[in-house]
Amino acid sequence: MQTIEEKAGARPGMTLAAVAVVQFMVSLDLSVVNVGLPRIASGLGFGAVGVTWVIHAYALSFGGLLLLGGKAADRYGRKPVLLLGLGLFGLASLAGGLAQEPGHLVAARAAQGVGAAALAPAALALLTATFPSGRARVRAFGIWSATNAAGGALGVLIGGVLTEYAGWRWVMLVNVPMAAGALALAWRGVAAGPPPDRGGRPDVLGAVLATAGMSLLVFGIVRTDRHGWTSPVTLTTLAVAALLLAAFLHLERTTARDPLIRLGLFANRSVAGANAFNLLVGAAMASSFYFMSLYLQRVLGHGAALTGTMFLPFALGVVAGSFLAVKLGYRLAPRTLLVAGGLLAAAGFAWFGMISSDGAFGTDVLGPSIVASVGFGLCLAPVVSIATAGVAARETGTASALLNSSRQIGASLGLAALGTAAQHRGGDVPTPQALNSGYALGLTLGAALLAAAALVAFTVLPRTAPPSPAEQIDDRDPLTVSG
Repeated sequence: MQTIEEKAGARPGMTLAAVAVVQFMVSLDLSVVNVGLPRIASGLGFGAVGVTWVIHAYALSFGGLLLLGGKAADRYGRKPVLLLGLGLFGLASLAGGLAQEPGHLVAARAAQGVGAAALAPAALALLTATFPSGRARVRAFGIWSATNAAGGALGVLIGGVLTEYAGWRWVMLVNVPMAAGALALAWRGVAAGPPPDRGGRPDVLGAVLATAGMSLLVFGIVRTDRHGWTSPVTLTTLAVAALLLAAFLHLERTTARDPLIRLGLFANRSVAGANAFNLLVGAAMASSFYFMSLYLQRVLGHGAALTGTMFLPFALGVVAGSFLAVKLGYRLAPRTLLVAGGLLAAAGFAWFGMISSDGAFGTDVLGPSIVASVGFGLCLAPVVSIATAGVAARETGTASALLNSSRQIGASLGLAALGTAAQHRGGDVPTPQALNSGYALGLTLGAALLAAAALVAFTVLPRTAPPSPAEQIDDRDPLTVSG
């Protein structure tokens, strides 16, 4: 049976290329700015607290608008929403690189988040629809996961090199040519098929409640660096977020309009399990980049460029794990890969937790980086494939947005919770020994989160078989098919 994309003259190879560039760009943007924050602060005159909004502004708009972006892709068409998101992301990156005041850069980062919230679920929904099953799906998701991993891990390396040798503005400007290239690929290679969801009147109130609730949730989490978890500010913010999200869920059950998200999706064990797994893995991985970057710079005393270079083995390990997942995906069920990958990553994080204040890259970073990164790479493609398996075509954008939301919320929650635990363990005097103790605790807690993710995969996800021999004989190879 042909998909909508085939009937409309889609070119699977170019679609995959466009989606891969998009995912690399979005993943890169999540980490490329981190290493450059000190230079950004001094260059634009940010205060010590104010500079954190360079990160928070992106997280708030991206996490808060993902569900709305996924629904827009289902309702108005994946290609138009993808092109709109790419255009906005590229223009916002250009504006950020040219910013002259702190407010300009924060506004540009927020606009980047809006663009990413539109393009990320649209791109993933396109990939799901273009490669619905068989060998081509396994390979396509393997390539997607490799670019996703490479973007996140190489972002630290690229950010360090650009900050030190080209200036901090290039951590924003580097996105402009990538957005332009992805826009050209999508314009030519992605079919403009009809919108998969032609439902009734859109649920505007539901969109407002979901966006406000998600934004406040992320806002309350990321502000725990200034206001503790038990402070009135944090408790009030999270309580209002919970009320808004509860009102959203009630509305989705009772509305006569086309709901933003059909709650029956969560009855699908694949969707529910994959999102729970993704939330836990996102929490662990986001905190790992944070802790290891600080360990290399503040404990071992390395500079920004060298710190970025030391993340290269992690990046290569994730890419290797992603391609290994493709090879094993023809023989093993996705659930098996998630359990194995989660446990391997947990072992790497437990090893990370043994760092010492007088350690070295070769003894404290390289070995655990390889183990954890290969485990992480094994998980990336299977979790996306499972999260969209068995989902109706009209809801693939929504399911993709859910998966992105779970990762974003997990990253924010994990960084806030583990960062708080590390700060309490390290105490008020930032000696190398105290800092090392805090970072080691945070990484050990990350290992526990990854072990919990493996348990979720084993107990919640349904048993599924790898592609059958008939499915593996697939002439729509994403690397060779052009039309």
